[in-house]
Amino acid sequence: MERVLSEKEIALKVASDLLQIKAIKLSKENPFTWSSGWKSPIYCDNRLSLSFPETRTFIKEALAEAAKAKFPGYEAVAGVATAGIPQGALLAEALGVPFVYVRSKPKGHGMENLIEGKVTPGQKVIVVEDLVSTGGSSLKAAEALTASGFEVMGMLAIFTYGFPLADDNFKNADIQLHCLSNYQIMLQKAMELGYINESDLTSLEEWRNDPGNWG
Repeated sequence: MERVLSEKEIALKVASDLLQIKAIKLSKENPFTWSSGWKSPIYCDNRLSLSFPETRTFIKEALAEAAKAKFPGYEAVAGVATAGIPQGALLAEALGVPFVYVRSKPKGHGMENLIEGKVTPGQKVIVVEDLVSTGGSSLKAAEALTASGFEVMGMLAIFTYGFPLADDNFKNADIQLHCLSNYQIMLQKAMELGYINESDLTSLEEWRNDPGNWG
């Protein structure tokens, strides 16, 4: 980035890019079904950003700026399997620090590792996710890192739905979360770009407030 952008400018740019490359898809009429069983008018697949060099680079640089501003003193980066692995590796490369990643469960053979990479007890690590919904899998990874001796400084992610449950989970775990963009910013940008209209906006806001009973 030629200049350091504000957090709001970064949030708008990330939301715009994710919408335009179709990493974020909005469909009120034909909602998506999440693994939880929720019906959702939004599907977010930030892995798609890896196929678009300009977007990939912007996200990498924005994560690097956030790491320096939010977590000074970092010594390593950890990616959360699976989508957080490439984003975390890109960030670690940008920062020039070691990288590890956390599996969702231990490997069933060989060393049966849960954390892949060099484990250095006491090392200050930033955890990287691509997307935060409830925060369950992200915090499980942070717990595994702590149990292995790392000092978890906090977590960076590309996008969050901003559910109160996630806020509560991170607060209870005493882990700081910083996301480049979020659901409200995305709705604002989707309106500006003409991806949704006023009727869509109302429905999308209703889902955000009560996803379990929406639709």
